[in-house]
Amino acid sequence: MDKVFLAFVSCCMLAAATMPVQAFTAKSLTITLAPDGDATLDMHYELSFIEESAVFLKMADPAEELKNAFDTHSSSPVTVPSATDTTARVLIPGFADLTRSGSNIMMTTPSLSFARAQDVVNSYWFAPLVSPDFSPGITTVIFPDGHRDTYYDVLTVPSVSHPLKP
Repeated sequence: MDKVFLAFVSCCMLAAATMPVQAFTAKSLTITLAPDGDATLDMHYELSFIEESAVFLKMADPAEELKNAFDTHSSSPVTVPSATDTTARVLIPGFADLTRSGSNIMMTTPSLSFARAQDVVNSYWFAPLVSPDFSPGITTVIFPDGHRDTYYDVLTVPSVSHPLKP
């Protein structure tokens, strides 16, 4: 009986070791736009034990990865004033374009894709062990006049245009 139990436990451990585990999971993303087009991105996420270990051992840096991911959306340097194992704040200068026509101002955000994030994860040693979900459960774009656009479980946030109220 002990040999059967030991064989069962061994099979369970082997299966657990070879099956991918849930990895980075994007919970929410809030993009708050300033009147000048600058953006503050607040992201809430969960990390797997393996990813938390990689961060703890300084093998991965969420702040640096986020900075690199968003640098392409600004001609000015992107900053990450805070990043923890569950949240990050990213400041992106000039994120949205402003188009003026008389007294009217149209604010347009670029599309924002997290598809490239998979490439970053694939470069890590633990990539075969994890199954990340980069599409935030809820994404909210907040314009300076309070208008909000909300998206659910999208890997690419579309470009959004909104006329700002004078």
